[in-house]
Amino acid sequence: MSILSNRGRDIVSGALARVLSAGLLLAMAVAAPTVTLLPAFAADCQSSAYAKVDWTECDKSMLVLSGSDLSGANLTDTDFSSTDLRDANLEGADLEKATLVRASLAGAKADKANFSRLEAYRTSFAGISAQNASFASAELQRADFSEANLTGADFQKAELGRVNFGKATLTGTSFPMANLSRAEMRGTIFEGPIDFTDAFLFLTRLEGLDLSKATGLQQMQIDLACGDAKTKLPAGLKAPATWPCKFESD
Repeated sequence: MSILSNRGRDIVSGALARVLSAGLLLAMAVAAPTVTLLPAFAADCQSSAYAKVDWTECDKSMLVLSGSDLSGANLTDTDFSSTDLRDANLEGADLEKATLVRASLAGAKADKANFSRLEAYRTSFAGISAQNASFASAELQRADFSEANLTGADFQKAELGRVNFGKATLTGTSFPMANLSRAEMRGTIFEGPIDFTDAFLFLTRLEGLDLSKATGLQQMQIDLACGDAKTKLPAGLKAPATWPCKFESD
């Protein structure tokens, strides 16, 4: 006489099957090799320069890259310290947080490039075309932008102490909250408004400029800046008695 009914045997068999199945799966999991998924790393630091190259976080310091085509390249956080990038094509390139200390971009083409949060102390941008480029929050003390085309460029919150903008084209350029202390702006070329909203203009050289269409200017900014009898100001602002400023060689 069977101790278990047919139904009881079915229940026991099912439970045993489930236990054996779970044990088999556990054994397979333990025996299986561990697979580590590594993040994709696209930067090709060993490659030569070419359009759309990815040099993210690469060390490209103290190189001669003049005339190189780096258009559309990903140069985020790349180190170009003391590198020669004269006449290079950087149009549409992303150089956010890159380092270009004492580098040269003279004569380069960099329209619509992203230079935000750049470090470029004493760097030459002389004659560069950087129309509609972004230099937001960039560190550019003592950089040279003489004769550069900066039409529509954005320098919001940029550090521009002692920067040379002599004979640069600044049509539609914006400097909101930028530090322009002792910056050289004499001889700049522009038509239409320039935005100086909340810019710091301590001893900024504005001699001979027609700022009648500039926006964001307030009297306290003008009182800190340096102009002369030829400087034209927006309506409601007047030249301070301290103009023209007296400078000592430094």
